[in-house]
Amino acid sequence: MIDIRSDTVTKPTESMRKAMAAAEVGDDVYGEDPTVTELEALGAELLGKEAAIFVPSGTFGNQLALFTWCKRGTEVILGETCHIIQHEAAAASVIAGVQTRPIAAPDGVFSAGSLRARIRKRDLHAPETALICLENAHSLGRAVPLAAMDTVRAIADEWKVPVHLDGARIFNAALSLGVDAKEIAARCDSVMCCLSKGLCAPVGSLLAGPRAFIDEARMKRKIMGGGMRQVGVIAAAGIIALRDQISYLSKDHVRAKKLARFLGSLPGIIINPNEVDINMVFFTFPPARNPKVAARILEVFTRRGILINQNDQDGVFRFVTHYWIGDGKIEAIEEAARESFVL
Repeated sequence: MIDIRSDTVTKPTESMRKAMAAAEVGDDVYGEDPTVTELEALGAELLGKEAAIFVPSGTFGNQLALFTWCKRGTEVILGETCHIIQHEAAAASVIAGVQTRPIAAPDGVFSAGSLRARIRKRDLHAPETALICLENAHSLGRAVPLAAMDTVRAIADEWKVPVHLDGARIFNAALSLGVDAKEIAARCDSVMCCLSKGLCAPVGSLLAGPRAFIDEARMKRKIMGGGMRQVGVIAAAGIIALRDQISYLSKDHVRAKKLARFLGSLPGIIINPNEVDINMVFFTFPPARNPKVAARILEVFTRRGILINQNDQDGVFRFVTHYWIGDGKIEAIEEAARESFVL
């Protein structure tokens, strides 16, 4: 099957499987797993932070950041379409006990005026703003300009509020912006990055930040059930992801842009190929608002051995390229699109 539902479907490379089999391990809760220690040091270096901690997933890393930065009953400001709001099952209210205060942030960009209007000091009626969350690359596929992040950083500094970055695809964003990942991470106090998306590791993410913050996060990770013992067998794949796989992301971007240009040539599809920043291709096919049309599209792709996600109610689709989608598979996807997106 050709799977373009997400880059989360990537499987580990052969070199990852070999590294996992040969990994030296110890009890990570005691701080004795040398492979985990190596991964955390490498991640901290690449992200330009003092320290990092290995966690099971991106959602875990984001929620650990909120749990560590925020006192219960405080407030977190974040974009209304970001992953923490849309796809993390209201975990902030369950784990950290915080109120989320969404803000309009088209393509992940906050306006200075809107952000200033949201920040609050504690009084009899309102919780205190304890954290601001950004996302880069944004979960809707755009790379957020550094200038937009600088605006948030400046306001956060005025109010002495820390900034956390959901950097699940920070290396994709860095490639799109033409900068090093640590330049993006420098705008924030903490950053989470995923190893298990386009980088192909089977499991895991990193949360990085100041050493004192990571020390406290280690305690909070234990509370959340994230003490994973001999987890070097997984961390070994994460090391390969950071050392070897980042360089492959550019090919994913090239193929995504090629696919976007092809889709844009089909009648009825609404897409701007110039807005494809990373490996995600979002497009609209209005007729797919009709359930019968949507079902036929899925049937065509499935019959051709291609897995795609159901479109949303507005007829929006998302195709995601990744390491296991080569040029030949892009051609197969184009042929399926040519057949299915025709009335």
